[in-house]
Amino acid sequence: QVQLVESGGGLVQAGGSLRLSCAASGRTFSSYAMGWFRQAPGKEREFVAAISRTYGNTYYADSVKGRFTISRDNAKNTVYLEMNSLKPEDTAVYYCAADPRVVPLTGAAYWGQGTQVTVSS
Repeated sequence: QVQLVESGGGLVQAGGSLRLSCAASGRTFSSYAMGWFRQAPGKEREFVAAISRTYGNTYYADSVKGRFTISRDNAKNTVYLEMNSLKPEDTAVYYCAADPRVVPLTGAAYWGQGTQVTVSS
């Protein structure tokens, strides 16, 4: 089992940047594929980005491709989401996700509590 704690959310103007972090507990972080999802008010949770556990292959939603970058530091048990050129439509609660078997593209075994990102126009 793994516990996930997100940080780095906040309020930013359109065009700005934020970096989200997700710290994972346990000594087997490298055995989990990691991802980020988001949920805007009144909408369903949606996939944002993911990174594989072995080769660090990355996956992105079309809406964030070219603006967001996911990365992981296995030595620090942390996954990051660098968000640039933020738009008001990026406003959402962002959730960190982990899965020991598959890259979390549609769901995950473990979830963090979420961190709010608000982009003002």
